[in-house]
Amino acid sequence: MQMTLRFSLIFMLILCFFAGSGITFSFAENLPDIQNLTILDLETAQKIALEKNPSIASARERVVQAKERISQAKSAYWPRIDGSWAMSRIELSKTAEQNPFLISDRSTFSTDSPQDYYNADLIASWTLFDGFERKFNLSAAKFQHKETMVAQQDAQRLLLSAVSQAYFKALFARENIRIAESDQTFNQKQLEDAQARQRIGTGPLSDVLNFQVQINTARSRLITAQESYQIALHILAALLGQRDDFFNSRIKPADLSRETPEELISPDPESLFTAAETHRPDLFKAEYAVYRSEQQIGTAKANFYPTVQLSGNLNGEKTDNARLSKDDFGNVVALSVHYNFFSGGFHRARLNEAISVKKEAENNFADILINIRADVREALTKLDSARELLELQRSNADLVKQNRDLVEKEYAAGQTSLVRLNEAQRDLINAQSRLVLALVSLKQAWQDVKTSTGEILIPFSKL
Repeated sequence: MQMTLRFSLIFMLILCFFAGSGITFSFAENLPDIQNLTILDLETAQKIALEKNPSIASARERVVQAKERISQAKSAYWPRIDGSWAMSRIELSKTAEQNPFLISDRSTFSTDSPQDYYNADLIASWTLFDGFERKFNLSAAKFQHKETMVAQQDAQRLLLSAVSQAYFKALFARENIRIAESDQTFNQKQLEDAQARQRIGTGPLSDVLNFQVQINTARSRLITAQESYQIALHILAALLGQRDDFFNSRIKPADLSRETPEELISPDPESLFTAAETHRPDLFKAEYAVYRSEQQIGTAKANFYPTVQLSGNLNGEKTDNARLSKDDFGNVVALSVHYNFFSGGFHRARLNEAISVKKEAENNFADILINIRADVREALTKLDSARELLELQRSNADLVKQNRDLVEKEYAAGQTSLVRLNEAQRDLINAQSRLVLALVSLKQAWQDVKTSTGEILIPFSKL
């Protein structure tokens, strides 16, 4: 019997060793060489953000934690082996030695000669049946791991959207810088012409002062646009997980491109709804939460079943010497069954709580599905508006440009007033700014549509 127990304990140790081992795989996606980067396009910016943003790194660690919880749940299927060793010295007081009721074996203890005791234990226990609690705990851990993975993907989806917003704000501010500089150049030319006319006596001083005021106004607009540009770059650098000096004289965002023919086509709403149901990570997270809550109900039901456990104990004791031999060891093998008959309604209340948690998860899933359709519809509406506004603002900007050029020629010929020229120039500046805003809004609207359907993640998916 003693040899059989020892063999069983060794076998359990071997099983635990293999159960605790595993193989992990990891890879790092190739990033662009930031040191040699000069022009930063949107896709590259989003790619850097996914790899360098600290919040995404935190989300990756949460996935690792959830994976380790699966291993913890699996460990419940394996035997548990615990070992202990203890040494104690017992020296009785004179009172205890003289009192016959304090110690039964007076020949063992003495105040003059304290005794050393050594004890070694090796205990193995194995749960054979627990009402399927381990099964449901493991399933719940697996679904929680999936929840964490899709939660990471949802964090990536929102990060990609935030990067695109900061990126296009930077492009919009930079285009406003260009517009303000062109306004300043135009008024500088008019000022020089007005000064020349004043010198020969054909132009009033009021014209010179007017264009000086217009130049100052253009400079004020330029300072505001430069401030917006720098703020947008700082926000973008933070989203990329970079220092605030990441955008320097060497690195800058790409130029704002014109709209493509594909960007002027309105997508089919039903196809967007289908794409959202296929790609939105938060929808999957809510679905996995429902599955996990079902496993928690099974875990709660396990309390209504008995628990069967097999255990073995190898115990050694010796006095005055720590060298334990085989004669100092004894062993115990036990099979126990535990069943709770009454717990004050605790287990029933726990089951009812788990059932309620599942209903809550189902309601959350239905709510998220409704909100996703609303997100898609909102993004599509903004896209349609942005497309129409772009067409209108581009046509209007062309008309205003033609009108400004005509007024400029009429003013040079003395056929119109200075006030009319100022109005025409202001109209042109405003029209150009509205055109840039419409173009940026269209490109951002497409990013919002892809964000609402989850398709913004597709170019960055790891295969």
